[in-house]
Amino acid sequence: MRSKILSVDDSITVQQLIKRALADDYQVLLCCSAIDALSIIYQENISVLLLDISMPEIDGLDFCRTIRSIPKFQDLPIVMVTGRDGAFDKVQGRLAGATDYLTKPFDADQLRQIIRRLITAHALLH
Repeated sequence: MRSKILSVDDSITVQQLIKRALADDYQVLLCCSAIDALSIIYQENISVLLLDISMPEIDGLDFCRTIRSIPKFQDLPIVMVTGRDGAFDKVQGRLAGATDYLTKPFDADQLRQIIRRLITAHALLH
C-alpha cells in the first residue's frame, strides 16, 4: 500500500505541481484549507503533511501548532512548503513544529527526497 501525502495549499497551481511530483510513488490527497485538512488527517492514515504558511482562515504556522498539540499527531512529519524564504520564516516554521521546510518554487526531486527521508525515518520510529 502506498503512503499517503496530504498537501494543504490554497493555490491550485501548487497543488497540481505537488501531485505531479509525487503521484507516481504516493497517494496524494489535496485540500485548500486547514479545516478540511484536520478532517482528513483524522480519517486517513497520513504519512507526511505538506503545509503552506499563507492560507485564508488559519495560517500554516497556527495549524502546525494545532496539529502538534494533538497527541496522536505529535510525530507526524510536517513539511512547510511556502514562498516565505527568510531565515526568520524558517525559524518560525521550526518553532511551530515543522519537521522540514521547503521554499517555493520547489524542485520536484528535492521534494521527493524530503518525503522519502521522512517516511523512512518515521517508519524506523514505529
